[in-house]
Amino acid sequence: MTEALSAPSVARRRAGAVRRVVAAALALAAVAVTPARADALLDEVVEFAGTVFFLEVDAPGVVVAAVRDGDSAVFGFGETRAGNGVAPDGDTVLRIGSITKAFAGAMLAHAVAAGEVGFTDPVAPLLPGALGEAAAGRQPIRLVDLATHAGGLPREVPHAQGPADDPFAPITHDVFAAWLADTPLLFRPGSAMLYSNFGFDLLSAALATAGGKPYETLFRERIAGPLGMADTGFAVDAAMAGRLMSGHGFDGAPLPEVPSGAVITGSGGLRSTANDMVRWMRWHLAGAATADMDREVRFLDHAVYVRRDGLATVSGLDESGRMDGMGLGWVAMNATAERPFMLQKAGALQGQMSYLAFAPEHDVGVFVSMNRFDFSAAYAMAGFVNQLVVELAGG
Repeated sequence: MTEALSAPSVARRRAGAVRRVVAAALALAAVAVTPARADALLDEVVEFAGTVFFLEVDAPGVVVAAVRDGDSAVFGFGETRAGNGVAPDGDTVLRIGSITKAFAGAMLAHAVAAGEVGFTDPVAPLLPGALGEAAAGRQPIRLVDLATHAGGLPREVPHAQGPADDPFAPITHDVFAAWLADTPLLFRPGSAMLYSNFGFDLLSAALATAGGKPYETLFRERIAGPLGMADTGFAVDAAMAGRLMSGHGFDGAPLPEVPSGAVITGSGGLRSTANDMVRWMRWHLAGAATADMDREVRFLDHAVYVRRDGLATVSGLDESGRMDGMGLGWVAMNATAERPFMLQKAGALQGQMSYLAFAPEHDVGVFVSMNRFDFSAAYAMAGFVNQLVVELAGG
């Protein structure tokens, strides 16, 4: 006679089965960047949670990085390309997609702190040639409007399809200028929010003018160089070429390695590594332990500039958690009984999807990247990261 199991007994047996599966997967799939860490509990929590997430999503590879109180843990799972047998790790070079926008927001904070621009400055005088002339013919768009998706601009500017080996080549300043010259803004700047890659590429072009140097140069001088983020940039150099993560399409097939081009520098063109993203999160969580300029930039970068309340429309900003307000590229989520105040940003490009969230008041941040386009998995990734931040933040 078979003994009937109570609900708690079933739950305990299922939990035990999950633990056994995860333990086996850890032996096969997880690769720690370092063999030992000062914070063993951080390692334990991140490795276990990362393994479960990897087993739940249909992606060839996943990298998870977390920072808490200055310590860090980075784990890789699966493969950098389906079938290649190469496990990702903290030095694997991957596309971070629209997390690039959070870096553009920090670049705006640097420019404001340096006295080059003000948040409410109009963008038109800072745009080159025909692009600036076209922008001047529309309602004034402020720099802060661009950084908060409130500029009245579409997500993308219509453009010709590019070749398979250079798909972003048709995205040009001339295309931007033509749209601005011929098309009314979708709404009065500052009155609504519509997620806009276009707006952030206008922002990076304007910051290059304000800084008097190419945007890529300013990025190296103000962020990548000072923070030691040697593997974070817009092009693949010789040192990065052998460590690339391959993206995969919705059908699971690998996508080709392609350049990001010279224009999408504000919206999505950056590559990075989990180790570099740890450096980026540490900077955000460093508090008063850095130079005066860094503290000012961080103060500006962590502020919320537009609240959701009172906006006519908000579209494209709730995929990773309800947006309560916008910072400089950051989606702000207010503290609740279940979670602390968080700043977060997701990104996707060429078969790779990533997400970063941090709790500034709790010195906790988490970054995750996976190498397959899968919207269901992307929603799961945001939920996984947000919950991991909550767990690591404690109380």
